[in-house]
Amino acid sequence: MDTVNILAIISIAFLGSFGHCIGMCGGIVLAYSSIKIEPQSSKVSKSVAHLLYSFGRVFTYTVLGAIFGTLGGVVTFSNNANGALLIVAGVVMILAGLSLMGKIKFLTVIEHTFSSSKLYKESFRSILNSKSNFSFFVLGMLNGLLPCGFVYFFAITAASTASPFYGALVMFIFGVSTIPAMFGLGFLSSMASATNFRNMMMSLSSVAVILYGAFTIYNGYDYITNPLKTIQQCH
Repeated sequence: MDTVNILAIISIAFLGSFGHCIGMCGGIVLAYSSIKIEPQSSKVSKSVAHLLYSFGRVFTYTVLGAIFGTLGGVVTFSNNANGALLIVAGVVMILAGLSLMGKIKFLTVIEHTFSSSKLYKESFRSILNSKSNFSFFVLGMLNGLLPCGFVYFFAITAASTASPFYGALVMFIFGVSTIPAMFGLGFLSSMASATNFRNMMMSLSSVAVILYGAFTIYNGYDYITNPLKTIQQCH
């Protein structure tokens, strides 16, 4: 992975976390903040709880990245196949960006959730009622498994690396970049209703996703037309 890709991932994840992530997962953060954390708890204790929750999400994302990176390596055999995967990933990124802008319902369609299932509800309720520090980490792990268009976007990026290591790295960087927004939300619940701020960050992340998608399509085209290029050079 080169510097351009790393900076793009950080920028998109950081900006998008203040719009899409707060909208999708803000309810969970507010729920455990009010149920699992005592109001009289110290700031250090609260910080540990919120960080453990975020670390749980990052752990799940990293494992998913390694899995998708491995799958990407399995299904890509030739330059044309590798390039085609990058182009498909770029097209999906552009669709995701347009969806974040509200132009199409691409993310809405794929964000079908299993959160209403009995198993998930029972697991979530059990962990939510636990007061142990480890339960915050487990809750974050469960949150990381929730179907989410933004996660799908980075999972496709991870698959396009065709490497379990770089796939895990993509998702790790994504997860870490979302921590500031989710950590801040745990302390400042008013962020959830800061509509204008969220809309601005959503617009910025939408543009970043579309530009990165176009860049990925270019990489795919360059990969197909340049037989000496390797998948690592594209990433």
